[in-house]
Amino acid sequence: MDVAHLRREYTRGGLHRDDLPVDPLLLFEKWLAQACEAKLPDPTAMSVATVSPEGRPFQRIVLLKHYDAKGFVFYTNLGSRKAQHIAANQHVSLLFPWHNLDRQVHVTGVAEALSPLEVVKYFHSRPKDSQIAAWVSQQSTRISARGLLEAKFMELKQKFANGEVPLPSFWGGYRVNFDSIEFWQGGEHRLHDRFLYSRSGEHWHIDRLAP
Repeated sequence: MDVAHLRREYTRGGLHRDDLPVDPLLLFEKWLAQACEAKLPDPTAMSVATVSPEGRPFQRIVLLKHYDAKGFVFYTNLGSRKAQHIAANQHVSLLFPWHNLDRQVHVTGVAEALSPLEVVKYFHSRPKDSQIAAWVSQQSTRISARGLLEAKFMELKQKFANGEVPLPSFWGGYRVNFDSIEFWQGGEHRLHDRFLYSRSGEHWHIDRLAP
């Protein structure tokens, strides 16, 4: 299949420096709200990029579960490949791909483990089946068949049918304490608008980047 000719123009409008707030979270919150209003599928989906101890980059999609001035939060199996990478190198990047709005948000920062209190509070807010599924999968390990997962799920569903699902010791989360956020707005003729917020002490420095 020849993909070289597949392209479209980005015509949804520009991003101007005068429109940028001092705090990048204000713009992120505005864009996220607009992504939700536009009914984009999985507006909180973000790519998390980590680097293995051998220096190989890896990416995967997770869901953003909270954000504030302290950082961006996601949850995962602590035995997963991403968690192993973070244990060796806490520097990660996040990417929110809001294609239908011709937008991307790129975040860099340091991933720090969440407190047990934060983890257990979120874990018990999940649907019960999702709590059970956390027990079933030893994430990133090799398995011979999907049937093994389904059988284990049904076994645990019966076990916890009349009681609370305990928090697995191998399940937790991370907060990405961010030091840069780039906002990308697609533009006609590939003349995109890109603005990079870089942390400078207690303040943010803003640069326009060439597309």
